[in-house]
Amino acid sequence: MGFLPKGTEWIIILIIVLVIFGPKNLPKLGASLGKTVKNLREGMEGDDASKGSDEAPAEEESEEDAKIRELEAQLAEAKKKKEEQDAE
Repeated sequence: MGFLPKGTEWIIILIIVLVIFGPKNLPKLGASLGKTVKNLREGMEGDDASKGSDEAPAEEESEEDAKIRELEAQLAEAKKKKEEQDAE
């Protein structure tokens, strides 16, 4: 049952991580790990909150999201036209 590393094992693991990623990339690695944990927690809380309410709060759509949605619609339309042309 002793699967978790103890004191000196943590030090060895940290040294190996430092050698692999380098000291310049460690802050980036830590920040992305922190964001991932935060998003995971928010996602888990969001699932619990959505079970209790029928309607989820509406989020504002950013300008980039609107552009992406528009481009996806244009791509779907182009694919549909190409399939129609291929069918003829």
